Amino acid sequence: MRAYSLLDLAPIPEGATAADALRNSLDLARLAEDAGYRRFWLAEHHNMPGIASAATAVVVGHVAAGTKTIRVGAGGVMLPNHAPLVIAEQFGTLAALFPGRIDLGLGRAPGTDMLTARALRRHLAGPEDFPSDVAELIGYLGAPQEGARIRAVPGEGTNVPIWILGSSLYGAEFVAHFGLPYAFASHFAPFALEEALTLYRARFRPSAHLAKPYAIMAVGAAVAETDEEARYLRSSQILGFANLRMGRPGPLPRPVEDLSAHLPPEAIAQAEAAFSCAAVGSPATARRRFAELADRYRPDEIMVTGMIHDHALRLRSFALAAEALATLVDEAAAA
Repeated sequence: MRAYSLLDLAPIPEGATAADALRNSLDLARLAEDAGYRRFWLAEHHNMPGIASAATAVVVGHVAAGTKTIRVGAGGVMLPNHAPLVIAEQFGTLAALFPGRIDLGLGRAPGTDMLTARALRRHLAGPEDFPSDVAELIGYLGAPQEGARIRAVPGEGTNVPIWILGSSLYGAEFVAHFGLPYAFASHFAPFALEEALTLYRARFRPSAHLAKPYAIMAVGAAVAETDEEARYLRSSQILGFANLRMGRPGPLPRPVEDLSAHLPPEAIAQAEAAFSCAAVGSPATARRRFAELADRYRPDEIMVTGMIHDHALRLRSFALAAEALATLVDEAAAA
């Protein structure tokens, strides 16, 4: 493992506002920069009252302007929602403002329900259009083409690094064919992780973008002074996920001592399975879990994420996670 990074969903906690969430994201990004995280990504979700990062490029600019060295990007932009030219112009502008610091991760899901997806892009592209949309976007961000009738300005010549996000074997095959770096959404969809990484590495085709495969695995994290406190803090995420699946989306709930008093057993089991790729516990427990995951899946980078209601405790969780991950990076470098 070479590096560790952070994915932020800009959660809106119960009792707070979107403005609070966006201030918290910048605060977290500054902590991440000081704690040695390589990159800070934000995710596109729409029509969700608990997430404030819908206008992802705007929030990336907000975070990049308030930090100095950390890479900032989208993890990701849901490309079916957008015309590739618009995304090239947005991230080309970000690259012009913050040279050498912008990443662009792309997903092929809408990041919302289909009614909202249609409201975002009237002539909705289907998943089958994703490969051609990615190729078009790469073209806009690459070297200027003589005689091109459509150009991304800003955008062309910036070569903003493009990542493909995925949670399936289709994504692994696609990204290997394009010769791009890969980020697997194992923080909420871990079931195909091992097979997808194996497929990506086996079928990777070197490209102008990347000589060898490079894979990020996303890992949930809730780290506190004790295992019990960490599980308590994580209950907010379990509740929020279960509420969403049951058609009751809302702000990030406050933590609870006993999940079974608030959710049916099947909802808890479903959430625990979805979030099984996680490090939850004291610093020692979390470090052991990070080490287990790194040894099993051999990621080039681990990207942690976590939805904790209390902002100060969320900062503390990611600071403790960074300490654990930094030791693994140091050990890998010394091996």
